[in-house]
Amino acid sequence: MSQAPHRIVILGGGTAGWMAANLFANKWREEQVSISLVESPDVGIIGVGEGSTPTLKRFFQMLDIDDKEWMPRCNATYKVNIRFEGWSPASGRQSYSHPFISQLDGFTQNDFIMNCLNRRHGLNVHTQPDDFFINGVLAQQLKGPQTPANFPFRMEYGYHFDSGMLGKYLAERAVEQGVEHIQTRIVDVEKAASGDIAALTNAAGEKIEGDFFIDCSGFASVLMQKALRVKFNSYKDNLFNDAAVVMPTPITANVPVETLSCALSNGWCWKIPLTNRYGNGYVYSSDFISADAAETELRTVLGSLESEQPARHLKMKVGQLEKHWHRNCLGLGLSQGFIEPLEATALHLVQICIELFIGIYEREKFTAAGRDEFNNKMTGRFERVRDYIVAHYKLNTRDDSEYWKANRDNKVLSDSLLHILDTWFRIGDVSKEIERQKIESNFNSLSWHCLLSGYGAYPPLVQKQLDKVDFFKDHKVEQFLQGCSLNFSSHQENLANVR
Repeated sequence: MSQAPHRIVILGGGTAGWMAANLFANKWREEQVSISLVESPDVGIIGVGEGSTPTLKRFFQMLDIDDKEWMPRCNATYKVNIRFEGWSPASGRQSYSHPFISQLDGFTQNDFIMNCLNRRHGLNVHTQPDDFFINGVLAQQLKGPQTPANFPFRMEYGYHFDSGMLGKYLAERAVEQGVEHIQTRIVDVEKAASGDIAALTNAAGEKIEGDFFIDCSGFASVLMQKALRVKFNSYKDNLFNDAAVVMPTPITANVPVETLSCALSNGWCWKIPLTNRYGNGYVYSSDFISADAAETELRTVLGSLESEQPARHLKMKVGQLEKHWHRNCLGLGLSQGFIEPLEATALHLVQICIELFIGIYEREKFTAAGRDEFNNKMTGRFERVRDYIVAHYKLNTRDDSEYWKANRDNKVLSDSLLHILDTWFRIGDVSKEIERQKIESNFNSLSWHCLLSGYGAYPPLVQKQLDKVDFFKDHKVEQFLQGCSLNFSSHQENLANVR
C-alpha cells in the first residue's frame, strides 16, 4: 500500500451498506483505509427482511454494541426460533420449529439424531424438533434467551427489528467511527482504461474517486450488473417466488420470541413481532397468483379485509451474480443476489460476505490476488443456502394448489441436495454426508434433521415395534429442558431489561 489511505467507496446505504461501513471502520484505521458511503436521499430502503440469524448477534459483539444501545432504537425483539405451519399437512405435522442451536443443546442433540434414525427405520419414537432443544422450549413458554450471570452455557439467538431504523442507527454509528457520509444522486460511473471503476459522478458533475467500490445499490446493481456487466444467474427454475405484499398489524400483549412462517395457497406468509407492531408479508409466485389476489389473501389471513392500512408490493430477483467480486468492485446485499426471506438468510449472507472479504483482502495486501478464492466460496455459500430453501418446497405435502404441486414435482435440484435427500431416505448418515461435502458451515446436520423431521419425511411405522428405543423418553429430555428453562425469564422481562 502507498502512504495515502486506501479509498473504499460504498454505493448505497441500507442495512447492507452500513453494516459494511461499520465493519470496515472497526477493522481498518482511518490512516490505513478511508471509507465513504454514498447514497441518494430520494432512494428508499426495500426492507423485506426484519429477522436475523444468530450471526447478527456476533456482528454487534464484534462492534462492542450492547443490546440496550441499539434494540430500543429499532423496536427490536429477541428471536430464538422459526415456526413453520401448514407446509406438510399430509404427514400429520401441522407445524414444526427450527430452533437456533445453543451450547446447552450438546446434551440433547444426539438423542434427537438417534430418534430420527430410529423413526426412519419405522419405529414409533418422538421426533418433534422443538422439543429437543432449549430454544424450542423457550419459544413454547414465551421466554427470552437472556440468562443470569451464573448460567454456564452460551445461548444463541437472533433478532427481529425495523430494518429502516437499523439502517439509520448503523449510519450514525459509522459516521462517529470516521466514515464519510455523502448524500448525492449518482448519474454516471467512470471507468479507467483497465476496465476498473475509477469514480462515481453526481448530477453536478462532481467525482467521487476510489480504489475499491462496494455495490450496495439493491436490485438495481448499478455497479456490478450495469457498469461492469456481471451476469446474474437466476434461481427461477427451482425457487418460484418472485414477489411479496407486506403490511403491518397491531402487536399483541405477549410478544412472541419466534418468527412464524405460514404456508398459504401460492406461497407463504411471515409474521415478525416487533415491540410496536407485527410485520407481515406474503411471499408468492406471480406465475400462479396475481398481486391483487395475493393482497386479498393476505388481508383475509390477517383479518384485515376492511382495514385502511395500505399494503406495499415488492418484486424480488432471486439468484446470485456469476462473480461477487469483479475487477475492483464487490457486490453486497441485494445487488449481489437474494434468496427469498425464508429462514432469514439475507443479512447472514451479507455479514459472511463482509467478513470473508475483509480477511482475504487484508491478507493479500489490498490487491485482487484472492478474488477467485472469494468468488468460489461465496458462490458455494449461496448455492448451499438455496438448496436448504429449495428443500422446504420440494418436501411439501400440500395438494390445495398447482403451485404446491409444481414445487413438489420440481426436478431442478443440485447434486448436493440430491445426495442429502438420498442419504436421508436410504437411512444413511446425514451428518457424514454433510461432512463429506464439506458444507457444515452453511446449514449443518442438526438443521437438516430439523427440516426433514419437521416435515415428517418418514416411512410408515413397521408392525414390530421395539422397547427402549425412544431416546426422548428414556433419557428424560423433556424433564431436563424443562428444568433448564427455569433459569430463563419471560420475553417481556427480557425486553423490559433492554429498554
